[in-house]
Amino acid sequence: MKKVLTATCALLVLAATGCSVGVREQTGGGQQDGGPIKIAVVPKAIGFDFWEKVRVGAECAGSKHQDVELQWDGVSAESDVSGQQSLLQDMLAQGNVKGLVYAATDAKALADVTKTAQGQGTTVVNMDSGTTPQPPDVPVFATNNVAAAEQGTDELATQLGGQGKVAFIEFQAGTSTNETRGQGFKNGLAKHPGLQLVAQQSSDSDYNKALQVTQDILTANPDLNGIYAANEPSVLGAAEAVRQSGKAGQVKIIGWDTSEGQIQALRDGVITGLIAQNPFKMGYAAVNAAVTKIRGSGEQNASTDTGATLITKENLDSPEVQKLLNPSCENPPE
Repeated sequence: MKKVLTATCALLVLAATGCSVGVREQTGGGQQDGGPIKIAVVPKAIGFDFWEKVRVGAECAGSKHQDVELQWDGVSAESDVSGQQSLLQDMLAQGNVKGLVYAATDAKALADVTKTAQGQGTTVVNMDSGTTPQPPDVPVFATNNVAAAEQGTDELATQLGGQGKVAFIEFQAGTSTNETRGQGFKNGLAKHPGLQLVAQQSSDSDYNKALQVTQDILTANPDLNGIYAANEPSVLGAAEAVRQSGKAGQVKIIGWDTSEGQIQALRDGVITGLIAQNPFKMGYAAVNAAVTKIRGSGEQNASTDTGATLITKENLDSPEVQKLLNPSCENPPE
């Protein structure tokens, strides 16, 4: 397996237990949980494979504590910044949310939500994406996107023999993940002067738009050699455009995330590499940190790199990768 990153901070060891959120005694010594607490867990959007794995991890963490109620909700598109703002504000207005765990759709726009939550005494933890500014007492459990993207670009350079014309499909300007993945990609390009960036377009985190912009790029650059796509809809749209063009395998595609469609395209040779994050660990660590802080039952968690792995057709069926792709509370990925 090609390890892109390893976690810089160890998580609590997961016991082999079920993943339903219910009443459960905390194992080990130290203070037991106090009264029931409600934690709102909000991804960037619902309906995506990545965020479903985050949910599984979050629910697993909730099941490790006594009297924890998780409220999982989100908007339907990662580009719906105002929708996420409204949803979070409505949750806070309920007055009974003691913990807020969320992934910011826009780093600057969501900073005020964190400020409001903290102002009313709500514990805040970010997963996947934080805010600008990021309060020092609000940890972020996320991939080191710069390092992972840079090494993904190294893999693209290797597949192209260090030479070729490449395109960058980003997904949403203003989000911390988009910006850091773009930075890592460009850091990688700087190490490989034989790679020429000929196009950069945004998918707005939408499959159909990713398909359209990639078709346009292929038309304008019939000699395109490679594509770097920065999230699931961008990868899937780009892959379909390449497939329709009859250039599957000729145009190398390195992208982020590991939905069922992406994995199948990797098996088919349309996608040539995927940067797999650890969304289960993000959800688990973020919820566990929120409960720990609220109950004062242990050391406070600092921001943590949850790790990433570069998946190719060669290592796809390894036990470690399969555990990452199919996480469960009983057999969690490391």
